[in-house]
Parts: sequence; C-alpha cells; structure tokens
Amino acid sequence: MGAAGGGWRMSERHLRRSTHKVGDVTLGPVHRLSCHCGAVQIDLDLPHGLLDPRRCDCSMCRRRGAIVASVSLDGLHVLQGEDVLRLYQFNTQTAAHYFCGVCGIYTHHRRRSNPNEYGYNVGCLEGVNPYALNIAVPVEDGVNHPADRVTAAS
Repeated sequence: MGAAGGGWRMSERHLRRSTHKVGDVTLGPVHRLSCHCGAVQIDLDLPHGLLDPRRCDCSMCRRRGAIVASVSLDGLHVLQGEDVLRLYQFNTQTAAHYFCGVCGIYTHHRRRSNPNEYGYNVGCLEGVNPYALNIAVPVEDGVNHPADRVTAAS
C-alpha cells in the first residue's frame, strides 16, 4: 500500500503514483482549481486523487517553478474565465500552456509527452499547499525531451 505515513499508493487502474490527501486537505472526486485573482475557475475530475505530481526542468517549467499533476482531457472543465485564458506555445508548438490574462498565473497545459492529458498547477487547487506534499517530487527531464530532437534532414 502507501509509504509510511505518506498516503501514496499505486492506482491499480493507472499504475501511477497518486494520493487523495495533501497536508490537511482531502481531494474530492471533483476539485476546484483557480488562478490567483479568481477570474479562471476550473473543475478537475480527480477520481484517483493527485496523479503523478512532478516538476520539469525544461526552460518553461524551470522559470514557472510549479508542481504539476495530470488529468485526462475530458477531466478538465473550465467553468469561468475561458475568455481571459491566454495561450503560450514555444519550440515545437506541441504543448499548449494556459495562464490567466488578468493575474498571470499558470493554470494548466496540454502535455506534449502525453497529448491525451492536461498538466495542471497543483498550487492552484483550492485549499492545497503544494509544499505540503509528503514525499519528494520527482523532476522530469524536459531539457532532453525526444520531441525536441530534429533530424538532419529536417
């Protein structure tokens, strides 16, 4: 089961790291995410809790510093603020990074490593302090991402 006192488990369905508790906050099957100013309100379907929390060391993620987790494309529902969400793309233009055009907070992105999922900013989950995660958060190698390799013929 979980690590001692950690509450981490492997989800049988996804075979991925997940938890339903961060600090004193228990995540429900649907949990609200919002930007700093509240203009963007998103509901996330989290039946398996916080799935695969991580950091990335690509040039974008190093600068924003967020801990992110994953949700399926159909598990993210923008309730308010779609009109203020701004899109930023770079390099291969594969990942789509969204942030609030009012307060500037990164809320979520469509992943380039798994385009069937969104990554979302754990720090934007209502009531959640991302620094209360009770294990080390792994860092993915975004610098050497295979999608960034261009062949000599290209």
